[in-house]
Amino acid sequence: MSQQFQHDVLVIGSGAAGLSLALTLPSHLRIAVLSKGDLANGSTFWAQGGVAAVLDDTDTVQSHVEDTLNAGGGLCNEDAVRFTVEHSREAIQWLIDQGVPFTRDEHAGNDDGGFEFHLTREGGHSHRRIIHAADATGAAIFKTLLDQARQRPNIELLEQRVAVDLITEKRLGLEGERCLGAYVLNRASGEVDTYGARFTILASGGAAKVYLYTSNPDGACGDGIAMAWRSGCRVANLEFNQFHPTCLYHPLAKSFLITEALRGEGAHLKLPNGERFMQRFDPRAELAPRDIVARAIDHEMKRLGIDCVYLDISHKPEAFIKTHFPTVYERCLAFNIDITKGPIPVVPAAHYTCGGVMVDRHGRTDVPGLYAIGETSFTGLHGANRMASNSLLECFVYARSAAEDILGQLPHIPVPAALPRWDASQVTDSDEDVIIAHNWDELRRFMWDYVGIVRTTKRLQRAQHRVRMLLDEIDEFYSNYKVSRDLIELRNLAQVAELMIRSAMERKESRGLHYTLDYPEMLPEARDTILVPTTYGG
Repeated sequence: MSQQFQHDVLVIGSGAAGLSLALTLPSHLRIAVLSKGDLANGSTFWAQGGVAAVLDDTDTVQSHVEDTLNAGGGLCNEDAVRFTVEHSREAIQWLIDQGVPFTRDEHAGNDDGGFEFHLTREGGHSHRRIIHAADATGAAIFKTLLDQARQRPNIELLEQRVAVDLITEKRLGLEGERCLGAYVLNRASGEVDTYGARFTILASGGAAKVYLYTSNPDGACGDGIAMAWRSGCRVANLEFNQFHPTCLYHPLAKSFLITEALRGEGAHLKLPNGERFMQRFDPRAELAPRDIVARAIDHEMKRLGIDCVYLDISHKPEAFIKTHFPTVYERCLAFNIDITKGPIPVVPAAHYTCGGVMVDRHGRTDVPGLYAIGETSFTGLHGANRMASNSLLECFVYARSAAEDILGQLPHIPVPAALPRWDASQVTDSDEDVIIAHNWDELRRFMWDYVGIVRTTKRLQRAQHRVRMLLDEIDEFYSNYKVSRDLIELRNLAQVAELMIRSAMERKESRGLHYTLDYPEMLPEARDTILVPTTYGG
């Protein structure tokens, strides 16, 4: 039988943003943090790079702001960028205070006033400002925050809980718009439980799983974006999806990235016949920026009708390869690919969702009582192209800002009355799960082919036609059968896919991560693409 729960704060998502918010709130509040799989299944755990912040005396806030604006293709919100960067140092200090084991700088003296942690530099940054924990920063941050959360008796960490939909006053036929909590599938019991909360936070990550090839874990299904849209929130800039150029192409490899360092050390991109092709697209060849390399690979795959291209470093000495790229070597060898003797099959992979649910600087959405933080949100920080290592920074800055805002509102927000239970009286167990599997596969394939790295108006029209048919099928299935994780994720993916297609069709230019052959030039005025639920009957 389904159950009812009551909390002060309900956090949907257990990554960097969600855990940071829970830990920033005071210990007298009852907080639930939901993870739809195991706690470590989110993107935070797998983040390799680091966190961008102004930490060194030679760096400045203005420099970090300018770098971010330059990377964003003229579409960043400068106020959001400045707000984020100005709060970067205190966010990092908070992480250090939590015990995150950032890599220390062995050359920093005790008496020279230098910063004691090692800082590295990544693409788009004019200074060394990336603080990191070796090459596994996400894992170090996540483990530290999780350990801290487990020591807080007021924080419940709940695994295998899949949010189905938000509960709002409007949904219940009451006066007002406030979010009152969420309906949540308990995968262990198979029941949909009711979670009431004074404040609800969407921290469920991005939507890169909408594409056939992605670097993201399986849970990146745009759940928060879809639930917020259905509840009346605006979304923005969902046409901007960042692709990493080289992901291992193998049916069992899932989301393993082949680091750009291989190309930095002389690896060549080749067609199946062994011919190099990057020099036809950019004089820098394999060392061109990510978006150019990804578009070139995409062009060749579409032109030739091939499933992948190949990255070859086998012309380098075997000892050199094994010394410099031990992780890539071992991972590929597990799939019977010896990179010292032959090429690696690769495809570009969806990597980061730059758009999302529109929020203010406190993470507040259009629905009172509902916040969105992290990759789920659209703050204006990333513009048309995310700069490396700004995404984790955004998680911490906005989580702390949202927590401060919630604290200020607490005295005025009563505990919600008992909410109606989930009604499953009209549904039955499904005996046609093959429909879910088929629709899941079809959606991700046509999104890859038609709404991927290079777009055309005709491809977008085809995608729009197909996604609308899928949404009708999914709605019918959702209305008649008991919910499952696969069905919930498919429903959300299809909704976010439709929003991505709409957004792409509205942008009549090429800017940043959105490139269309029909409008190859960039317009003189930069505008956000904002979709409003009431406009579309969402």
